[in-house]
Amino acid sequence: MTVSELLAFLRSQTLAVQTSVSPSGAPQAAVVAFVVTESFEIFFDTLDSTRKVHNLRRNPRVAFVIGGMLDGDERTVQYEGVADEPEGADLQRLKAVYFNRFPDGPARQSWPGLMYMRARPTWIRYSDFNATPRHIEEFGAAELGI
Repeated sequence: MTVSELLAFLRSQTLAVQTSVSPSGAPQAAVVAFVVTESFEIFFDTLDSTRKVHNLRRNPRVAFVIGGMLDGDERTVQYEGVADEPEGADLQRLKAVYFNRFPDGPARQSWPGLMYMRARPTWIRYSDFNATPRHIEEFGAAELGI
């Protein structure tokens, strides 16, 4: 699998299971709608009152599971990274990508407490159990070109 093929697969998906670590060290998961940039940043909106925001502000390590939601399609990505809250020109760049994919995004900006999170990858694993033999490949920063 090439990096371009990995990016195309990620961009074919709209939902991910996002995980963070609670203050007590327990895992917490949520489903988020997301986009992926050319540099494999994952970007999503959420409310500042959510557990994920509180967790990521305290401990920015984040993980996602993407794919595997369509019957008969057993391709998934495991993504680990570091989350932050982009600002200024960076935020505007990411919002443009997000709004292109989710046209209802601008209307949500009026929601009280709406904010945006970005994850930058540290490790990605692609698994294709549709293939025979199965195909599993890992990507780090060097392979992703970031």
